[in-house]
Amino acid sequence: MASRLSSTFLNVRPDRLLPFLEWLPGYRAPHLKADLFAGLTVALVLVPQSMAYAQLAGLPAYFGLYAAFLPPAVAALFGSSRQLATGPVAVVSLMAAVALQPLAAAGSQAYVGYAVLLALMVGLFQLGIGLFRLGLVVNFLSHPVVNGFTNAAAIIIATGQISKLFGVAVDSSDYHYHTIIRVIQAALHYSHWPTLMMGGFAFAVMLALKKISLRIPNVLVAVAATTLVSWATGFEQRATMPLESVVDPDTRALIVHFNAATTQLGGMGAERARINAILKQARIEGHRMIGIDARRDLEVLNYRMDLKARQAADYRHQIRRLLFEAGRGREGALRFYARGHRPADMEKIGGTWRLKVANTPLDASSLVFSGGGEVVGAVPRGLPDFSVPQIDGHIAMTLLPTAVIIALLGFMEAISIAKAMAAKTGQRIDPNQELMGQGLANIIGSMAQSYPVAGSFSRSAVNLQAGAVSGLSSVITCLAVVATLFFFTPLLYHLPQSVLAAIIMVAVAGLINTRGFFHAWRAQWYDGAISVATFVCTLVFAPHLDRGIMVGAGLSLCVFLYRSMRPHVVDLSLGLDKALHDAVTHGLKECRYIDVVRFDGPLFYANASYLEDQIRHRRKIKKELKHIIIAAESIHDMDASGQESLSLTVDRVRSAGIDISLSSVHDPVMQVLRRTHLLYKIGEDHIYPTLKQAIRAIHKQTHSGGSEKNCPLTSVRSSGINSQSKGV
Repeated sequence: MASRLSSTFLNVRPDRLLPFLEWLPGYRAPHLKADLFAGLTVALVLVPQSMAYAQLAGLPAYFGLYAAFLPPAVAALFGSSRQLATGPVAVVSLMAAVALQPLAAAGSQAYVGYAVLLALMVGLFQLGIGLFRLGLVVNFLSHPVVNGFTNAAAIIIATGQISKLFGVAVDSSDYHYHTIIRVIQAALHYSHWPTLMMGGFAFAVMLALKKISLRIPNVLVAVAATTLVSWATGFEQRATMPLESVVDPDTRALIVHFNAATTQLGGMGAERARINAILKQARIEGHRMIGIDARRDLEVLNYRMDLKARQAADYRHQIRRLLFEAGRGREGALRFYARGHRPADMEKIGGTWRLKVANTPLDASSLVFSGGGEVVGAVPRGLPDFSVPQIDGHIAMTLLPTAVIIALLGFMEAISIAKAMAAKTGQRIDPNQELMGQGLANIIGSMAQSYPVAGSFSRSAVNLQAGAVSGLSSVITCLAVVATLFFFTPLLYHLPQSVLAAIIMVAVAGLINTRGFFHAWRAQWYDGAISVATFVCTLVFAPHLDRGIMVGAGLSLCVFLYRSMRPHVVDLSLGLDKALHDAVTHGLKECRYIDVVRFDGPLFYANASYLEDQIRHRRKIKKELKHIIIAAESIHDMDASGQESLSLTVDRVRSAGIDISLSSVHDPVMQVLRRTHLLYKIGEDHIYPTLKQAIRAIHKQTHSGGSEKNCPLTSVRSSGINSQSKGV
């Protein structure tokens, strides 16, 4: 085994380790001009999209730029596709958020660290299966499953942006549809109309420009226009004031109660960590009684924490529903009153104000009030810090299932896009090389604070349409992102969050493919059913997206096992075209004395008994049967169980006075017959190279003295006329 693995690496061609060497020697000046234009065009789409997808992943917007900095270039240089554009994508961003949110607060330092660790794990998995040429593992996710999941994920992503469009904030529920209900209730209570109008304006710009020309960077135009409007109109209105600026005593008391509840919750979290440490130590040292006490204390504490968390959530919900009016008196001090209760002699400042609240205690000395819309805010200038991600074994094991699913889904998206473009360009796509490219992109990206990335359909299409010739176009795209990080980040401060939400919704609209359901159903009804089941389960279980994938993959595996256990077994007869066909499907007569049985599939432990049942059924209903020919052209493999079943079948058929033969036996099956001496039991004279030779050899003997004049295996009767047409 070790020698096999070492030979795998020793025999790796240089162009596989450095695939860009294949196109670099023939690179010319006209190619550079085309790649330069394509790279800059993709960058115009990538910069705003990456920021939007980072927020979808629960990260600050500028982490999208970090994910767009190195991965696109690495994937382009080490992958096999020359036009594939890699970077942040919607589905992967959503799955990253789902995996990370239970582990840390979104946007926190710990959250960022776990996101980077997830990228490293995804990359290592992809690189590993690429190096060992195991790309076929992706086939465990069938097309119907991916279609159902992608359609559901697109709806989940789009509906998840509704809160940003209306300018409301709610706590996430255990189920996505509960969260959406809360968003609708919050929007009905109060919506920030300028935020909604800004998002609607971005929608209109992007859709209108897309209809006019696909070459116009509609996303960038929408970002530039709305950012300019936001800056000019003072879209973001914020005021940081002490608790004393709130006039209503009930509101002040509510804030105090919320702070007390969240502070107690934090203390309970520290206590839970202490008890877990004791429990872990007790397991290591074998102190059973200490472990029992620790588990009891942990259960009690978890119950108390659940009650306190609900209380804090209730306080937070009440604070979010508070609407204020700001007024300034003659002394110049700013005061906040419940809406409709501002004294007439107070100068009104702004419109309706809301108090910003998260999952942490509010700072009573500097409460943040918002009277406008949400914007991206300050974006750090320059490149991210380079470092190897910190690996936490417990967190890594928790993230492992999600890392595997993201790795497979991301690769499926990348390879399907690459193959579609290769059909137009004539390139050769190597799936294992593409896995290596995607894996290296995630690994190297994780060292620059990137979260998981994958191939993007929309940006790859832009890259191809813009005339990209090689992977150098993606390198130029990365250089444009670097320029943005160094020189243009101040311009992004006033970019409205609702515009990023609009960008995401427009992008994921392309993921919705209802025709995929009908296509799968036309191919096989069970494929359509699996696709629909995956779609429904993904929606119902969201945000636990892995459950939808598991249901779909499980159903696909069950169908595969069922089909393997009960393969297609047919009786053959001569058709009007002088070829042998399924007698039932084509409505053909069958020979009384010879039964030609074709077994469509490998003969192994899962279906071995099925062959016995089928032969027994035919012996029972065909009373004049003299010979059975097993057409083995579809039996490509046979295991010990299959061999034993075939041996028993031969014994039982011949003991009933019926002979049996095989035709068109493949070499692997013939080797099994020889090694197990079953060949000698059947008889070498009962093994025929072709089915036609088998029928010719036994036809005379089986029909001697019989009453069947026109055998359906050698002649065919057409149009009701008794005209014998010679066949086999």
